[in-house]
Amino acid sequence: MMIAALAFYVFAAILIASAAMVVSARNPVHSVLFLILAFFNAAALFLLAGAEFLAMILVIVYVGAVAVLFLFVVMMLDINFSQLREGFQRYAPVGATIGVVLLAELAIVLGGWKFAPGAASLRFAPRAEGVHNTAQLGQLIYTHYILLFQASGLVLLVAMIGAIVLTLRDKTSSRHQVIAQQIGRMAGDTLEMMDVRSGAGVRELGIIRPKPAPEPEVAAHDDHGHHGGGH
Repeated sequence: MMIAALAFYVFAAILIASAAMVVSARNPVHSVLFLILAFFNAAALFLLAGAEFLAMILVIVYVGAVAVLFLFVVMMLDINFSQLREGFQRYAPVGATIGVVLLAELAIVLGGWKFAPGAASLRFAPRAEGVHNTAQLGQLIYTHYILLFQASGLVLLVAMIGAIVLTLRDKTSSRHQVIAQQIGRMAGDTLEMMDVRSGAGVRELGIIRPKPAPEPEVAAHDDHGHHGGGH
């Protein structure tokens, strides 16, 4: 128990420090790297709490997908971060107000357990003996909460379709696909059967790419005029 408590305080301290560096780091790439460090330490805390499924989800989904996506976006986009920081002092009171409201809400949530003695028993679902956390969580989600789980997936699908529709730009110069024209096309319209002898080159077949430029006619006229003047 002493080692577990020591590990908890070490991971928690690193998590708080990395979370503070995410906000205070001047380089956005460093902020994303500190965010990845925060995710790893949060996953370690979940392991200490016995929630190995949440720990693996945090590493696989957030570190392996979300944080890497943030890193690529920050490194690929040419954003003038000095210009973005110019309005920091103007919006600082609004940000501080939102932070105070969030802290008050967290205090209400944490203090609510003190005023409702029976609420502590509702935090945990009954767990069967001999079944580990991941299997128990899967049974709970896919049996009791299957409709809510499918509804959340439907909401994410609608959000993905909406994002694609909002970001899609229809250009007049783009070539659109015409399915009926593709299906109705005959083989003779695009294919030409040729009797090719062995060893024939593209010039012999008349297949020259790129096509040779036509010879200028000015040189021929000049040559003809030169000979005419000689006579």
